[in-house]
Amino acid sequence: MRKRKVTYPTPRNKKAPPPSDTPEPVYIRPTVVAIDMRAASGRDLAIGDRVRIIGSGLYNGETAIVESLPGGVIPSALVRTEAGRTRRVRTIDLERVAAEA
Repeated sequence: MRKRKVTYPTPRNKKAPPPSDTPEPVYIRPTVVAIDMRAASGRDLAIGDRVRIIGSGLYNGETAIVESLPGGVIPSALVRTEAGRTRRVRTIDLERVAAEA
């Protein structure tokens, strides 16, 4: 049978380190993301509306037509671009475009 490792309690007479006048620098991890809280509000869109994809990402700046509005925590829309490609986009990244006459 193996002998257990002995643990010793911390000494009671150990003094705390003196308080420092300068605050510790705040370290922000490089992987931290910022959440856009406005995205949860969404936009008033309907199926068949012409929209332009704004923001960053795939198909940025292209015009598209809203094909469906699936439900979810953050409102999104399935759009088909003029080139025939489909993509699911947050509704906050869409702006309505006037219909062609």
